[in-house]
Amino acid sequence: MTSGQLFSRLLKYSLRYWKGFAVAVLAMLVTAATETAFPALMKPLLDKGFRPDTEFNVWLVPIGVLLIFIVRGVSSFVMGYTMQWVSNSVLRDLRQAMFSRLISMPVASFDSASSGSLIAKVISESQFVMFAATNVVTIVVRDSLVLIGLLGWLFYLNWKLTLVVVLLIPPLAFLTFAFSKRMRSISASHMVATSDMTATVEEAISGNRVVKVFGGQHYEQSRFDRVNAEYRGQAMRLAVAQALQSPINQFIAATGVATVLTIWIFQTRAGNATVGDFVSFITAMLMMFSPLRHLSDINAQLQRGLTAAQSVFSLIDERSERDLSETELPKVRGEISFRNVRFQYATRDKPALNGITLEIPSGSTYALVGPSGGGESSLINLLPRLYDYQSGEILIDGVDITSVSLQSLRSKIAVVSQDVVLFNDTIANNISYGRSDVTKEQVWQAACAANLESFIQSLPNGLETVVGDRGVRISGGQRQRIAIARAILKDAPILILDEATSALDTTAEASIKEAIDRLRKNRTTLIVAHRLSTIQNADQIVVLDQGKIIQQGSHTELISKKGLYLELYSRLQQDSKSQNQENHET
Repeated sequence: MTSGQLFSRLLKYSLRYWKGFAVAVLAMLVTAATETAFPALMKPLLDKGFRPDTEFNVWLVPIGVLLIFIVRGVSSFVMGYTMQWVSNSVLRDLRQAMFSRLISMPVASFDSASSGSLIAKVISESQFVMFAATNVVTIVVRDSLVLIGLLGWLFYLNWKLTLVVVLLIPPLAFLTFAFSKRMRSISASHMVATSDMTATVEEAISGNRVVKVFGGQHYEQSRFDRVNAEYRGQAMRLAVAQALQSPINQFIAATGVATVLTIWIFQTRAGNATVGDFVSFITAMLMMFSPLRHLSDINAQLQRGLTAAQSVFSLIDERSERDLSETELPKVRGEISFRNVRFQYATRDKPALNGITLEIPSGSTYALVGPSGGGESSLINLLPRLYDYQSGEILIDGVDITSVSLQSLRSKIAVVSQDVVLFNDTIANNISYGRSDVTKEQVWQAACAANLESFIQSLPNGLETVVGDRGVRISGGQRQRIAIARAILKDAPILILDEATSALDTTAEASIKEAIDRLRKNRTTLIVAHRLSTIQNADQIVVLDQGKIIQQGSHTELISKKGLYLELYSRLQQDSKSQNQENHET
């Protein structure tokens, strides 16, 4: 988008609060009038106030000065307060729009963007956009009005000399335009450097345990030093461009002042102007420097804001998950059909699933196994439509999942994964996440069903205990039980277990297995697992390799045949024996 298009779009956010904006503009008009009133007061003061032979009320001067500054103070406060109200309202709206789009983006979008860059857009870059949307407008409108008022007074005093002042505007405008292009380019690089720094810090914080255990402090420090140096370099490039503009503009303005002074001296000597005229003219002219400097300096910040706006709007304009239907998925029995399903990740050359056809009866348990990259996780990710498949059909009770709303589809599916996601909130809120219609008793019953009863009772705050960022204050087994309790409370007819116990030791797995078996009861269950105990109990085991189903049957049927499952089973059995032996020796 061009600068004009970006600024026009930003103004739409500001104009939602046009009443506050109108009050601010009115206050700006009053402020601009007080600016012009001060040099206007100089003329009668010097022409009459210091001459004993003329009548002049001395008290008018202090009263006039006080009134000017009182009115100016009140109008400045009203202007500042109302524009801050508009600014923060615009910032709130922008962040709401960004966050709304953030949580509705497809999973594939998160795969291709770092969390640090997305955080930077919502938190820091939106601040620059707010400045461009409101503060820049404040300075432009206020100082433009001040300049218009002062120019009007200058024309009144001496229109010929004022034309000299006006001639300064074209070179100033040309320089501003030239610097704008340069600063827009530098600002874009500066934003990238900011995002890189945010991403580096976010990764170091979230991975702090890995950093410590594997001695990565020096590496992380080097990474940060590198992005920090790049940030400083871009900031200095921006500072050079910004710092050069002001003195060049001031030199042009000083040339105009020198010219006016020279001409005015000749006019005064010729008797064509009074001392009051001269002082009033010079005062007004010098007072123009401040708004001119503001307008000059604001250009760098405007370009930075417009660059940030382009980044922010790119997030707001991101594609949401494809949800074209409002049809509700009716009560589900749990029969699942995959029919010639093909799926390929956008970042890969080969399909993750290539012509998968599979029928899963309601109430059954199917285990999906295979070597790394076989396609098991991809298959289960398609069921709740975390990704959209390229061809084929996926049906639940004969209904195509693309013909129903995402909310309706996902309400029928519960997931317990290896990477348990807990929020920095209470145990109760983590269990009831996404549910506003449950009672505390229902949460407690779900916790008990997940074998959390004794653990929660041992805590001083019970269910109201905060688990910490990503559940860091509790053990892996306890996090897993909370995830199971969440799935139990959801009471969905379809259950997905994605390596739900692979990160646990044998003892913890045994204690959780009972809760999982209770959760699986009367549900259609899809399991991705490599633990023998889970695989053996499945009604059917589906073996995938390179995105295709190569074997299917019960555990007994598959180990009686030669093939990939027998190889995997033998390997897992050997690993299990080795682990048991190590535990026994310990």
